[in-house]
Amino acid sequence: MSISNEALQKLVREIESQSIVAQQQIALVRTQQASKQREMRMAQLTRSEIASLPKDTGVYEGVGKIITSLESQREAGEPDHECAEGGEGLGKKLTSLEITQKNSKEHIDRMLRGSAAAAS
Repeated sequence: MSISNEALQKLVREIESQSIVAQQQIALVRTQQASKQREMRMAQLTRSEIASLPKDTGVYEGVGKIITSLESQREAGEPDHECAEGGEGLGKKLTSLEITQKNSKEHIDRMLRGSAAAAS
């Protein structure tokens, strides 16, 4: 049983559109991962810079609030934990999207090879 050229072309277009969507989502996830990594690094640097100051150093109230916020988040494990969880989730999503894109390409190749073999 052979698939008509029209049906084959429609199927190829659908798979190509899925592949394009997956590529776009991969780019988005990679951007989100980079953002999470920058956020984690910024929190770490801020904590280390503030911790390096002598205890009696006067700071603006805003900095004092930052210190308090960073300390409470660190005690609760929030910034690093939250960023790590977010990064892990993004990593899983990225892997899934890459597999989807790879499978789409493989399906298109198989269909094209099958139609070429049927045509000869």
